[in-house]
Amino acid sequence: MTDQEQPLIAHLVELRNRLLKAILLVLAIFLGLFYFANDLYLILVEPLSELLPDSGNMIATGVASPFLVPFKMTLVLAVLLAVPFILHQIWAFISPGLYQHEKKFGIPLLVSSVILFYAGIAFAYFVVLPLAFAFFTAAGPEGISFLPDISNILDFILKIFFAFGIAFEIPVATFLMVLSGITTVAALSSKRPYIFVGCFVVGMLVTPPDVISQTILAFPMYMLFEAGVLASRLIKKDEDEAEEVEQG
Repeated sequence: MTDQEQPLIAHLVELRNRLLKAILLVLAIFLGLFYFANDLYLILVEPLSELLPDSGNMIATGVASPFLVPFKMTLVLAVLLAVPFILHQIWAFISPGLYQHEKKFGIPLLVSSVILFYAGIAFAYFVVLPLAFAFFTAAGPEGISFLPDISNILDFILKIFFAFGIAFEIPVATFLMVLSGITTVAALSSKRPYIFVGCFVVGMLVTPPDVISQTILAFPMYMLFEAGVLASRLIKKDEDEAEEVEQG
């Protein structure tokens, strides 16, 4: 076995071990939460259940839905709760190959990514879902019984959660593009009108087909883009001043 093959195998073994740790944590969280799966589902759909009429109920159209829907929800929740540990394992795997100046930004970016992701989910749950569900429940014609299926509700909520969770990562993505030299602050600033329109296009593609959720996603996306540009400008300014001091 050559010297080049040996490090490769060692890296693969380390990757396997870190993936195994992440999977075991997700499994442990899942097992701990599954007993409360039905209660957790009721909490998850509370923004909708509060809007249902007294005679309205959620239904299950599939034979196995009463079991599979809470099962799927608990598994996704376990993964979401394990995100900080999963990202830590990824960081621990890639950090030895980074330069010192790259590691300096690694931990702040890692922490901010986790916080922004959870902030996006919280924003979706407390702001977006009540508005979207209020729109849907009020939009139907009179005489139509509104009996949403529990599986469709879960899919809708998870889509909204991941759309807003990922959208809230825009400041980190913007900062990384500027830091890596893919683009510049000036170039991003000059493209503001296109990015503003692009936010609405993304909102149209990743959210359900209603104006409320599209608009609620588009405006935060644009504001988060501006936050990323501002952070990049401040960091670049500090770096330029440090270079001037060194050269002087």
